[in-house]
Amino acid sequence: QVQLVESGGGLVQAGGSLRLSCAASGTIFSINVMRWYRQVPGKQRELVAAISAGGRTHYSDSVKGRSTISRDNAKNTMYLQMNSLKPEDTAVYYCNIDLASGTAYWGQGTQVTVSS
Repeated sequence: QVQLVESGGGLVQAGGSLRLSCAASGTIFSINVMRWYRQVPGKQRELVAAISAGGRTHYSDSVKGRSTISRDNAKNTMYLQMNSLKPEDTAVYYCNIDLASGTAYWGQGTQVTVSS
């Protein structure tokens, strides 16, 4: 079994920064893609950023240029550095991973609130 624990969320003023972390633990041999999603009430969960095992990254237009996704494969941990935060970035942020076995896992989410 695999567990994902997100941390780093909180309340920040517009223009501020936050660094989210997602630590995976359990029976893990290899993680392929790691992703950050976010969701606000009443809306679909949206992909924010993704990073492959080799470090290739993808960003949604909404965060491109303001956020950096990274991973530490030795620690099975993923990060999302978010800068120049806007009120519209307010959401619950979830991490998602695809293991090499093909199984996907989700974290429980961490709340990010950006005040104007």
